[in-house]
Amino acid sequence: MPNELAAVAALLWALGGVIALAGASRLSRCLLALGALAGIAIALVSLPLGTAAVVLPTRLAGDALGFQLTPSALWLLGFGLAPAALAVALSTPARAQEASWLFGAAMSLLGAFGVFGIQDGAGMIVAWETMSLGGGVMLMSERLGRRSGRSILFMLGLLEIGTVAMMLAVVLLGLRSGHLAFSGFAAAALHMGTGEQTFLWLLLIAAFGAKLGLLPFYEWFPRAYGAGSGASGAILSGVVLNAAWYALARALTEWLPPQAAGLGITVVLVGVATAILAILYAFQEDDWRRLLSFSSAENAALAVVTLGASILFGADGNRHLAGLAWTVSLLHLAGHALAKGCLFLTADGVRAATGSYHIRQKGVLRGANWPLGLGALLAAASLSAMPPTAGFVSEWYLFQTVFQGFHLTSLGARLTLVIAGAGLALTAAVALATFVKLFGVGLLGRGDRPVAAVPTRSNGAVFLLGIAVLALAVGMPWWLGALDLGIEARFAHGVIGSMIVGWVLVPATGGPIGPDHSFAFISPTTLMIAMPLLSLVPVILLLVSSRFRPRYAEVWYGGLTPDPDRAATTALTFSNAMRTFYSLIYRPRTSSTRETNGQRYFVRRLTYRHGVAPLFAKRLFGPLVLATMAASKAARRLQSGSLNLYLALIGALLVIILGLSLL
Repeated sequence: MPNELAAVAALLWALGGVIALAGASRLSRCLLALGALAGIAIALVSLPLGTAAVVLPTRLAGDALGFQLTPSALWLLGFGLAPAALAVALSTPARAQEASWLFGAAMSLLGAFGVFGIQDGAGMIVAWETMSLGGGVMLMSERLGRRSGRSILFMLGLLEIGTVAMMLAVVLLGLRSGHLAFSGFAAAALHMGTGEQTFLWLLLIAAFGAKLGLLPFYEWFPRAYGAGSGASGAILSGVVLNAAWYALARALTEWLPPQAAGLGITVVLVGVATAILAILYAFQEDDWRRLLSFSSAENAALAVVTLGASILFGADGNRHLAGLAWTVSLLHLAGHALAKGCLFLTADGVRAATGSYHIRQKGVLRGANWPLGLGALLAAASLSAMPPTAGFVSEWYLFQTVFQGFHLTSLGARLTLVIAGAGLALTAAVALATFVKLFGVGLLGRGDRPVAAVPTRSNGAVFLLGIAVLALAVGMPWWLGALDLGIEARFAHGVIGSMIVGWVLVPATGGPIGPDHSFAFISPTTLMIAMPLLSLVPVILLLVSSRFRPRYAEVWYGGLTPDPDRAATTALTFSNAMRTFYSLIYRPRTSSTRETNGQRYFVRRLTYRHGVAPLFAKRLFGPLVLATMAASKAARRLQSGSLNLYLALIGALLVIILGLSLL
């Protein structure tokens, strides 16, 4: 049954992509959404066991292609497809290019499905490239940002660096094992020297980290996401991001032999540095898509931190805590996919109401838009780790995981998790401020000019995803049961059982469990019951205070006529203090120009521009771009049109081939 559903999902996505090119966009949207629902159904019917291994009726690079979805893959696939189903149903706001966008969405979904299930190196590369190119097609077809083509080429260029690294790693492992099936990679890597193994896992971090946005690759996120719609962002930050993390986790833990602490330390430090930088830059953005894209890189980095912690605990022989860290990664990515998809679709609703993706006070939540406001509030609270949402549960578990570092025997590993805890605390604080800004300025801002109503379907989609974020947190004691058998088979018996005591969640220390034996515990289920009861207190106070007539006074505008629009808090004023404090990182840039009638003291218009300098664009990517341009300029001479030159090149190649054959 699960494998039949998998075939149905893949067939629906393939048909949806083909039909989109034929011009039947409405039918294509239905097929893609049904395919996503079929993928969710696979997760529901197959967890906690996973699907049976099957051999696909095709061969690639001489090897048969195996396909299997593990419990971890099913968990990430199911939660990643939930926002994707709504995104393809709503489709892109750029209706003129909807056909090509739907085709790109079909490619992305098919590629991500392959990344989750393919058990062969060559098949993984094909699925990975399909997923990446599908994202490029989606974004290129929309062109909702400035210089979209250059931004998407920048994204594809960085992703191709990762693909080349992946191909090199697969070739190295394939040469050692004699085939490209994943089952032989670990044994092949075991016979490599220490230096070759280190080079191999650096290749793997670069290969999959390019898609996850690990530094320095995160700089393609705001450019590419800013060129597309929220619907594209919901797919890329949901099922695609989940697939990229799963590929990295599988490569580092299954393709390689048991590693020393060095790999875990590297992964943790790269993840922490990425999370800090990404959220700092997210705080400065004034565009919904760019801010949310940086936040996606930050949340992917948090999942990478827990992956690194799992590797550290596993290398130390503590399989119980390794299982805890792995489980926390899955919880975090599930909550992130729902919440981020919710906010990306909110961004499309804001654009429909205001005409742009700018974070400004426009009075979006007026009228009948309360479902959008409630859903967005729950999603923003989750990404801010506020109770009782899914993000609160996963980040609480994340901190509990790094706090378990005292169990490690290596001093370097213990210090790494201490540093990670400090970095995560900074990340959490800035993330809270970021989403207060996004929701407060972008949605709660009143705005004195009327705006259009948010489409009903956008209201409904955002509301559903917001409720799903809450349901994931409240039902966590039961949701975790879906991972029990998978985590037990992979790590140790009783990991999930030691994380749950009735309605209470506790960190799995491997020792006595329960609220009386653990130094920390939470219960989002109980919070959901208690918080409405506690809300009766302010309601009662409000009713009592209604007998006293409040007195209102106008805000002082310096003697000028009150203008709420000009005096309203903007995205810049909200984040400018942080920009000044961290100017060493941001390197802020400001400029102002004046337009006059030729008279110095009579200004017609004052234009103010501001921005922050990317950290790696000038020092790393800039020289690489210049070198590539210089190489292409030199290679251009080969296209001179001279027949004699072409014949000479062919002759030189023949001489080289003959020389190699004689060696």
